[in-house]
Amino acid sequence: QVRLVESGGGAVQPGGSLRLSCVASGYTYCMAWFREPAGKEREGIGAQYAGTVGGVFYGDSENGRLTISRDDAKYTLYLQIDNLKPEDSAMYYCAADNQFGHCGEDRWFDYKYWGQGTQVTVSS
Repeated sequence: QVRLVESGGGAVQPGGSLRLSCVASGYTYCMAWFREPAGKEREGIGAQYAGTVGGVFYGDSENGRLTISRDDAKYTLYLQIDNLKPEDSAMYYCAADNQFGHCGEDRWFDYKYWGQGTQVTVSS
């Protein structure tokens, strides 16, 4: 099994930036970011295939505020969030799988591996 560990969350003021990291215990073809605002359903942010440059966003990148990157040598997926807004507050989860196609679809229930999450709280 692949273990995923997210880090980088915290309490941040609006307008700040965070870089979340997800470190996998080994190679995974697809790694993705999801988030769950308190009391709301899980939503997909995006994912990145191994060996590719740049992430694939399930929605949009919110005018570039969100940036997904990946360091395959470190088995690590990153999520950069700039100009943080209160609505960014959520538990951010990393997911991974080795099945082709998962990175292209916002189907969280199809991802096999999940991290414990890292909390992002944006408030004044």
